[in-house]
Amino acid sequence: MAGTYCVDTRAEANDDLDARSDLELVAAINDGDAAAFDALYLRYRDWVAGLAYRFTGDSNAALDVLQETFLYLLRKFPGFRLTANLKTFLYPAVRNLSIAARRKTERYQSSEGELVRLETAAAPEPSTTSAHELAAALGALSEEHREVLLLRFVDGLSLGEIASAVDIPLGTVKSRLHNALEVLRHDERAKEYFDR
Repeated sequence: MAGTYCVDTRAEANDDLDARSDLELVAAINDGDAAAFDALYLRYRDWVAGLAYRFTGDSNAALDVLQETFLYLLRKFPGFRLTANLKTFLYPAVRNLSIAARRKTERYQSSEGELVRLETAAAPEPSTTSAHELAAALGALSEEHREVLLLRFVDGLSLGEIASAVDIPLGTVKSRLHNALEVLRHDERAKEYFDR
């Protein structure tokens, strides 16, 4: 089912009991503790899936990226050393895997019947909700500006963590964030969020 994520609530309950830090979990995984990897997975899976969805726009592709991201992480063990926030480490992997998934989807060629169905499908009614307007305003930003803005305000990464995750200088992060906020501040669709 597209857009729906199935969760094993028993495993989620175990994550609530595992209060170890990411560094402690990484050390435990290096020592062969499979439950520690499960705890890391449960702690970050929603963030990875959400980030992948932001890049791909497709829930099925996002789930594929989720799986590939944690396979990538698993292959780092034993011997993996966490030297930054785990989100900072995972972000480039999610981004690159999402871009590859999006390219793969773009190569897909529709059959003639599917093209006719798409051309004759009724356009959805425009939404007047503020969330829809905000999404449209965010969509008008360049990919680089939107990426930095979402990493800061949705994912909660610090400016230094963003610089590390995206592999750009800190000054560039600050500049992109400032410019994105200025554009949104003057966009009628997002203006209400700045007037609060």
